[in-house]
Amino acid sequence: MPTDGAPRRDRLDVPMASLARAAHEAIVVIDEAQRVVMLNPAAAEMFRCRSADVLGGPLSRLIPQRFHAAHAGYVTQFGASGVAERTMAERSTVTGLRADGEEFPVAVTIARIDGLGPFANGRHFAALLCDLSVEQDLRDEIEALRRGFRTVVEMSPNAMWIAQAERIVFVNRACLALFGARSPEQLLGRTMYELLHPGSRDTVRAEVTRALAVDGDGSRLQERIERLDGTPCDVEIALAALPDHGRTTLQMVINDITQRRRESQEQERVRDTLRKLSQRLVEVREDERRRIARELHDELGQRLTALKMDLASLAPGTRSGKTRERIDAMLEMLDETVTSVRRISADLRPLMLDDLGLDAAIEWLARDAARRMGIDVKVELDAAVSAVDARSAIALYRMVQEALTNVARHARASEVHIEMKHADGELVLTVRDNGVGFAERATAKDDSFGLLGIGERALMLGGRMEVDNAPGGGGRLRVRLPAAITAPLLLPPPLAPEPAR
Repeated sequence: MPTDGAPRRDRLDVPMASLARAAHEAIVVIDEAQRVVMLNPAAAEMFRCRSADVLGGPLSRLIPQRFHAAHAGYVTQFGASGVAERTMAERSTVTGLRADGEEFPVAVTIARIDGLGPFANGRHFAALLCDLSVEQDLRDEIEALRRGFRTVVEMSPNAMWIAQAERIVFVNRACLALFGARSPEQLLGRTMYELLHPGSRDTVRAEVTRALAVDGDGSRLQERIERLDGTPCDVEIALAALPDHGRTTLQMVINDITQRRRESQEQERVRDTLRKLSQRLVEVREDERRRIARELHDELGQRLTALKMDLASLAPGTRSGKTRERIDAMLEMLDETVTSVRRISADLRPLMLDDLGLDAAIEWLARDAARRMGIDVKVELDAAVSAVDARSAIALYRMVQEALTNVARHARASEVHIEMKHADGELVLTVRDNGVGFAERATAKDDSFGLLGIGERALMLGGRMEVDNAPGGGGRLRVRLPAAITAPLLLPPPLAPEPAR
């Protein structure tokens, strides 16, 4: 202690060796001649040496040969500066040498000290050491990962850019190609909204704000950009905020979908054309069926009836028993032929659909199906069903007809329930049976032409078909059509009179 009783900042009253041994950080103390006068256990472990091998020897044993002169000059300069110590902010990084010859980075904080006992005379310097080899390994690994990531991004076929505070700070090669840029400088520093089509800027801006404000997996948008030459381009944008960047940095992956969208539009156009063609073919077929049904019912039916009347008139005047038997057989055959003509005519086009409306036609169809299949068919129709337009009426009739045919072929049911009603702004047709139900993906089978036809008819009317199995068992087919098809009943135009023969 000083004789005046005032404490001194540069003098230690506790034995230095005890403090050094207790410290967890490596400490090396040297004298003015740069000889090692103290080495704590942490320092010995760091340099992988024994204290006895280092104490009293030159400090240069702990430093690679190429740094000896520079380090000696640094210590001399520090001693002459009069500065008591270097703060952590002024710490310098040097290279240390382990006893086995391995070099490693080490951070050094050096201070001038005074002490008791062996440290009472002369100037001594204490170096606080921190092994940075682990940190350096981590830095090298991070740098390798950064280079690998940059290589992957650069070689990616997808255009990418990174924007910070709305300005582009990185672009890859594919991005240059997408925008028609010759060098990154043509894109770097510009706001990303400059490169978007004006009609897409507000949408992308809102999505960027959301992505930066909320943690998530990002989002996808289908918008448009403008190349540097002003050409618009349809793109799909996947954007996400980059973590640990203050929620101001955004990564965007941009895929050119111009060709894909053009092909999709062309496919949709072709699909729409085919659907219109199919619709027209259905209408033509229905018109032809109606015409043939009329001719069978009116023309052929009337001729058969007239023939029956003529044959019947001949019977009373016939004296031969054999001739009478032949006339009776012919009359019976005519009755069967008339019945067949009526059945064929009804299958082609039920005339009651035109004359009495959809509800009466479905009632007749249900009774005929019940008779032919030997099952119970129940019908429940909304009062407004009869008000559907003529085009929708024949489509609904054919749907019910095909649904009953499907039940007869596959369901093995004993009961069918047909319901048609208005619900939630739609006209809903439901055909439910108590049979074995529909197989999984029934509408996807190659031979499901009946269900396919029902679905197509529904699409033509702006509706959709649903197929599932009822909770209590059995199959259920449901068709939903827009309520707009309900209108005052419009009968089909009368057939043009045939030219005189």
